[in-house]
Amino acid sequence: MIQLKNNGKKSCSVLLETFRQSGNKPLQAEKLVFDKVNMRDVYNIAAPFIDEGEYVIPGRVEHRDSEQSEVHFFVQRGGKWVPRDNAPVFALQDPFYTKIHGELVFGGVETFPHPENPGMLGWRTVFYKGPNIARLEKFFAGPDQMKDLRFVEQADGSIGIFTRPQGSKGGRGKIGYTSADSLKDITQQLIADAPLLDEQFLDEEWGGSNEIHLLSNGLLGILGHIAQFDEMGNRHYYPMVFAFNPVDRSYSDMEIIAERANFVQGPAKRTDLVDVVFSGGLIRHQDGTADLYAGISDAEAQKIRIVDPFLAFERKIQ
Repeated sequence: MIQLKNNGKKSCSVLLETFRQSGNKPLQAEKLVFDKVNMRDVYNIAAPFIDEGEYVIPGRVEHRDSEQSEVHFFVQRGGKWVPRDNAPVFALQDPFYTKIHGELVFGGVETFPHPENPGMLGWRTVFYKGPNIARLEKFFAGPDQMKDLRFVEQADGSIGIFTRPQGSKGGRGKIGYTSADSLKDITQQLIADAPLLDEQFLDEEWGGSNEIHLLSNGLLGILGHIAQFDEMGNRHYYPMVFAFNPVDRSYSDMEIIAERANFVQGPAKRTDLVDVVFSGGLIRHQDGTADLYAGISDAEAQKIRIVDPFLAFERKIQ
């Protein structure tokens, strides 16, 4: 059994300095060009996947001065990404997907009027499944006020569940983990009771899981984000990774894998969101590199080529 070692909580600032000193600098960055969205921004995308024989990218679509979001599915036409004809459109934010027991599992964040705070929004993570995009059907909604809820099919066929409670249990947002035998066994209570990975985020910082990879040795590679406020109230989001062993629930230290300065310059939704990179997904390549797809400054989407951050975890042989 692979026992992963965690050396305790480290701040965003310490992790960022470690990244800057590591020499693992991103190799190239490029903006993704989206069209036919009526002058709206496309950001917080997931990585592309194949559906009905062609690559598709789910993306969050909204006006620069609004939080009213839709998720569209984009296909590449003439070097640009355009909404796929006749594909469903979901009233969601921050899409993601995985494959579980041969089915596509798709999800995003649903917002609604907050039941206790007039004029404020509540949110929950909702899930759909089906053989393809065109036949997705809703099958589960997570607890209210929880984003960054993710499922993954584990090596033994069970379902790994990564949670992100806030408030009395998770503060500004911490990652938890539990598991279920199948999708039908997942309940809101199971998610609410998931133990936290205690040695990760400082109480004044926060983070969550964005995409889970089943690695060749049975470990789980987690692509996520870690975030903090500065003294001016500006937000700083960084893509990070760590490994998790579902057998003994041990986990490695978090590692930042990129920062906003590594990407192409561009606009921001607001001045407090300039330094935001929101991890969308990771496509791994045979040559030891990977493409990180990300939302940038809540205003656009980019991808960046990096050294595959999960290779070192896979070299831990069981």
